[in-house]
Amino acid sequence: MATAAGVGAGAATAAARIPTAAIAAGAAAGGLAGGYGIARWTKKRPLGGIALAAAGAVAAREWQRTGGTKAAVGLSAAYVAAFAGSHPLAKKIGAWPAVFTVAGAVAATSWAVTSWAATRRGGE
Repeated sequence: MATAAGVGAGAATAAARIPTAAIAAGAAAGGLAGGYGIARWTKKRPLGGIALAAAGAVAAREWQRTGGTKAAVGLSAAYVAAFAGSHPLAKKIGAWPAVFTVAGAVAATSWAVTSWAATRRGGE
């Protein structure tokens, strides 16, 4: 039977299961792009750094939970390297293209590692 919102009970359960790979990849990409956006639009770099660190912490928690310590350390290092690498890349291709490039690379790497770890465990 449909609920008042027109969604069956099964659909609500399915919607609640967001793959861990998507959460981690989204947090990592969102932290890089969001941190830069906040820093640029507010002209307060520390605010961008807070967003970058908070999203990185969310992603690292998911990386640890899904892939273990080695995956979390490696992907956290990739996250920090992407942040650092976006600066010289921005001089070559522009700020936003550089941010989106490194965010996409980290998200793709995160997705690959966490998806592989989940399937290895027989999970998601």
